Amino acid sequence: MIGDPDFMGWFTVGAYFACAIVALIAVLINQTGGTRSCFFWSLISLLMILLVVNKQIDLQSLLAEVGAQIAKARGWMDQRRIVQFWFIVPSGTTAMVAFLSFVIIMRSLFRRFILAFIGLFFLLSLIFLRALSFNHFDEILGFTPSGAKIYWVLELTGIYLILVAGIREIRENISLKKAKMNLLKRLGV
Repeated sequence: MIGDPDFMGWFTVGAYFACAIVALIAVLINQTGGTRSCFFWSLISLLMILLVVNKQIDLQSLLAEVGAQIAKARGWMDQRRIVQFWFIVPSGTTAMVAFLSFVIIMRSLFRRFILAFIGLFFLLSLIFLRALSFNHFDEILGFTPSGAKIYWVLELTGIYLILVAGIREIRENISLKKAKMNLLKRLGV
């Protein structure tokens, strides 16, 4: 069951979706709090929804197939690796710069959401590595423990780090709101 690609695909979609829901709940809870944390969780929720959609329609494979068809039609199939390289390097550099910019912009939240930042780094790195090697990622890493592809293990690790950070944020905010309400009751306000 774990080695079944269909099961793992749906399991991963479910994990992304659960992460998106938890991030959305964190947004709703943070609306009265800081706008930065609300913005942070909004972006996480949006990213997770985009990754759910991507997981279902498999944009990487579509892009690879379209590129292969163009290379065949134009007669430069032998040079396709060079074209892939010059497509992936700017894309990866842009993604890395965007992530580092996001970390710098959100640096005041870094300690508070370190698990989410690590999870994001995991996911974005894996997405880039998967795009870089296209369908050869697991072969490059060289093993599949208990029938599970290492890519699934690493992808789910990133998702669950973000999920745990979101659940922590929700629990802390609910606890803080309860504590404030109890304090206000005791003060008679």
